[in-house]
Amino acid sequence: MYTKKQRDFMLSLARRAIKEQHSAGSILNIDKSAIDELKKDRGVFVTLTIQGRLRGCIGHIEPVQPLYLDIIDNAVSAAFKDPRFDPLSKDEYDQIKIEISILTIPRILKYGNTGELLAGLEPFKDGVIIKKGRYQATYLPQVWEELSQKETFLSSLCIKAGLPQDEWQKGGLEVRKYSVEKFEEQ
Repeated sequence: MYTKKQRDFMLSLARRAIKEQHSAGSILNIDKSAIDELKKDRGVFVTLTIQGRLRGCIGHIEPVQPLYLDIIDNAVSAAFKDPRFDPLSKDEYDQIKIEISILTIPRILKYGNTGELLAGLEPFKDGVIIKKGRYQATYLPQVWEELSQKETFLSSLCIKAGLPQDEWQKGGLEVRKYSVEKFEEQ
C-alpha cells in the first residue's frame, strides 16, 4: 500500500508527463532522489477518462522498469499512443481524469473444467489475463463494473485477445490472476 502523499505524487507525475509531451514534445525528467519507494519494478496501467468515458489505457502486466518510469511512459502512451483513440488534444488535457493501477505479480489459476475456472474468479477483485498460443489479453479488476457476470467477462476477454468468444469453454486456455492498488485524481 502506498501513502496518500505517494499516490498524489504518482498522479501528479502522470499528469506532468502528459503536459511535458504536449508542450515540449519530450519525456519528463525528474529528480530521482525523491522517489525511493517508486524505484521498485512494478506492473502498472495508466487510464485516462473524460466524463467517465475511457480516453486511453496503456500499461504493463509484468514489471519492466522502475514504477516511476513506467508511470511516465504509460501516461504518455495512454494519452498519445493508444491505438483506439486519436492523440490527446490540448483542449482535452484539462478534461482528463487520471487513474493508476499498480499490479501484483500475476499467478496462474489452475482449473480442470469451466466450473472450476468460473469458481476461481473473484469479480471486482481479480484482474484476469488469458493466453492461448500467440493470443493474449487482460482486463483490470475495474472492468468487472461493466461486465459483472463471469461468463460475459471471459467471453469479452476472449474477443479482446482475438479468440472466439467461447474459447474459454473449450479448455487449453492459460489463465492468470492479479490484484491492483487503484487510485485516481479527485
